[in-house]
Amino acid sequence: MRPTALNPLFAAARTLPGVGEKTGKLFDRLLAEASAETRVLDVLFHLPHSSIDRRSRPKIRDAQLDQVVTIEAVATEHRPPPPRSRAPYKVLVEDETGDLLLVFFLANHQWIEKMLPLGARRWISGKLELWEGHLQMVHPDRVLDEEGLKKLPPVEPVYGLTEGLYQRSIQRAVEGALARLPDLTEWLDPAFQRQRKWPSFSNALQSVHHPQTPQDVEPMQPARLRLAYDELLANQLALVMVRARMKKLGGRASPGDGRFTRKIEADLPYSLTGAQKTALDEIRADLTSDKRMLRLVQGDVGSGKTIVALLAMAHVVEAGRQAALMAPTEILARQHYERLGALGETAGLRLALLTGRDKAAERKSTLARLAAGDIDIVIGTHALFQESVAFADLGLAVVDEQHRFGVHQRLALGEKGAAVDVLVMTATPIPRTLVLTYFGDMDVSVLREKPPGRAPIDTRAIPLERIDEVIDGIGRAIGNGARVYWVCPLVDENEDLDVAAATERADVLRQFFGDQVGLIHGKMKGADKDAAMSAFQRGETKILVATTVIEVGVDVPEATIMAIEHAERFGLAQLHQLRGRVGRGGAKSTCLLLYKSPLGEVARARIEIMRDTEDGFRIAEEDLRLRGEGEVLGSRQSGTPGFRLAVIELHADLLAIARDDAQLIHARDPELESERGAALRALLYLFGRDEAVRLLRAG
Repeated sequence: MRPTALNPLFAAARTLPGVGEKTGKLFDRLLAEASAETRVLDVLFHLPHSSIDRRSRPKIRDAQLDQVVTIEAVATEHRPPPPRSRAPYKVLVEDETGDLLLVFFLANHQWIEKMLPLGARRWISGKLELWEGHLQMVHPDRVLDEEGLKKLPPVEPVYGLTEGLYQRSIQRAVEGALARLPDLTEWLDPAFQRQRKWPSFSNALQSVHHPQTPQDVEPMQPARLRLAYDELLANQLALVMVRARMKKLGGRASPGDGRFTRKIEADLPYSLTGAQKTALDEIRADLTSDKRMLRLVQGDVGSGKTIVALLAMAHVVEAGRQAALMAPTEILARQHYERLGALGETAGLRLALLTGRDKAAERKSTLARLAAGDIDIVIGTHALFQESVAFADLGLAVVDEQHRFGVHQRLALGEKGAAVDVLVMTATPIPRTLVLTYFGDMDVSVLREKPPGRAPIDTRAIPLERIDEVIDGIGRAIGNGARVYWVCPLVDENEDLDVAAATERADVLRQFFGDQVGLIHGKMKGADKDAAMSAFQRGETKILVATTVIEVGVDVPEATIMAIEHAERFGLAQLHQLRGRVGRGGAKSTCLLLYKSPLGEVARARIEIMRDTEDGFRIAEEDLRLRGEGEVLGSRQSGTPGFRLAVIELHADLLAIARDDAQLIHARDPELESERGAALRALLYLFGRDEAVRLLRAG
């Protein structure tokens, strides 16, 4: 059970002062998980990103231009605009050293007169500027009497907002939330806390929300470091506990005899790379042992991880068990089925495809054969793990391209059979710190080499003003038999706008190339997507205009040109994935990064790195440095357990300490029964790592 001391923090934010039904919905949009309500805790964890320093209180004569000042002055003259004029309302205020005009556009006159009565002394805070030789302040942030000044924070925190929500609404809600902070038992090691000079959890939150200097809100200050460490420790402790649980549950040995794997390897048109052989040795050792396998295979684009998955599944089938491969989209599931089906069936394996689009009779038949053990390997989407799907004896679950899977989903996967081994694959190289963060409960195999025969891809950056030349060049290329992907821009993470951009581009290209232009995007029905993809695969269309739906795994060896429109809007990992869709056959391939000038600093750095290297691991590290973990792993779109208080690219050194601390805690107190253990249970609840606490109860 959640400790009762935490209950006030898990109450709805709508119970806070100033947060009614209408404001509550805005808080939900800003802070809540999809379709959930904002809690008091979410408000506390919404840390200020910057601050406004209101400590400067000069006389008018000494005030600095273009910075925030707080001035004591008397209102001496009101200058309302003429009737029906759109001119601003002005108020002249002065002190003994000079005067200053306050300027209000489209403001309520009575409100101004009440706020600044003639002869009254007021404290006015805002940014000072010079206009036509006269000092002025447009829309002061604050106009306060003596009582109001006492409540004005010397340094005011500034929070991220959503449309309709204002700083004062958030500040008021934060004050209410801080008042509910319980006195929690310390969970940090006392010597470590003293050495770091860190405040308690509650004091750290108070300090960040009530900064005394502008530096107090910065990520490397003691209070922020303390909060970041708490979040990292909760994350690492949960991973250590999940891993221990998997080991405790034990596995089943699946000793293969090589009858299928040898046949598949012999039929491959190339030899396995050294990296593939090493990964397979590691996987086979896991499968043959009586410990539960939980392994991540991360390979660069085109490093041949799908063949590794097929050989791992064939090994399990040799031991008399079944395997399942889950892909993130139907397009990929079908592609895997077609590719692996040919190799597997030649070797004597029985494969089937199961997706959400199967006809009822077909689905019923597949489910019956699966339950009876007449299918060795089933390939599908997440539909595979619905309750209605039963296996005769599932030995291995392979999850493709799902760094989008959280810890609890990994546990659920393993519950479709007795002691199921789990292999998670990603073609997105992940920086080392993020592997520890998200996959700390897993063993890791890395595929860095590419199969022989992969030619380097010629990557060029071209301003969008030269798009006519690009279209001419593409016309010549398709005349010589080339096929082209044309990827349209990401528009503010808004799928409707993405689709509109792709549809518009397809219409423009059809004016030049007619029916040779196909279109594919995420809003299309599955059957229409498949039709567009297969027309491109067969060469009926020569240009495929797409949104990023084609980012991962789609394989058309004849495609040799990738044009990415508004490349400056994409992250490095995404650009690398998209580029990896070409260069898959023997022919020379080109990637065109079309950008809008002028380029910002980060976009320029990104494009330069893309032209410099095709090493996905180097690109991933650069992406982390330039953008941050949420975007590298795609958590903004996919529900990866992204961090709220820790900033991985800044706090990476704390991650290693948290990992060691979590392992030590688990070794000394595996059930978290000591006094510190009880405090750590509260920490796990605070950071939404409840699944780890549930594992303790499960025993």
